[in-house]
Amino acid sequence: MAEETKKQENKEEKIEEKENIAEQPEKEIKEEKETETKKEKKKTEEKKPKTEAVVNAKDLPISTKHSIAICDFIRWKKAEEAALLLQEVVRMKRAIPMKGELPHRKGNIERGRYPVKAAQQFIKLLKQLAANAVVNEIDLENTRIECKANRASRPYKKSGRMRAKRTHVTLRLAIKPKKQNKK
Repeated sequence: MAEETKKQENKEEKIEEKENIAEQPEKEIKEEKETETKKEKKKTEEKKPKTEAVVNAKDLPISTKHSIAICDFIRWKKAEEAALLLQEVVRMKRAIPMKGELPHRKGNIERGRYPVKAAQQFIKLLKQLAANAVVNEIDLENTRIECKANRASRPYKKSGRMRAKRTHVTLRLAIKPKKQNKK
C-alpha cells in the first residue's frame, strides 16, 4: 500500500510539473505582449517639448568674485545681447560693475573691472546655451538668462602652497517673471 501511495504521489508531482511547464510559455507570451503594448504606447505618445536650456560648468579656472559680478551683469538679458556685452568687456570697452574698493571707470559706472579671462569663459558658455536652446527648439527671443556662480573645491597648485581658483557656473534660459504690483 505504501508503495502505491508513493507511486500516485510521484504521478501527481509529474502532472503538476507538466502543467507548470505548460503555463510558463503562456506567461512569457503574456509578458511579451505587455512589453509590446508598452512600446507602442511610448511611440504613439508625443514627446513633451523641453521648456528650458541649461549649461552647467564645473571647476572653471576663473575667479568666483568675477563670475558672480558677470552673472549679476548678464542676468535677465537675452543670450545674444549678453554675448555682445561680454565681447566689449574682452576688448576693454565696457567695465563690469563690482563691489568693494575699486577705482571708478568711464561711463555710467561707479566702480568696476575688466575680467577678460572670465568673460571669455562666459562667452563660450553662452554659445553652448544658445546651441542647447536650438537643439531643444526653444525660442531665444522670449527667454532670458538666469545665472548662478558658486565657489568650487580649490586644489593646491604645483608648488603646494597656494590654492587654485575654481568656480561652478550654471546658466539657464528661462521666461522672465512679471513683477506684481503690491497694494
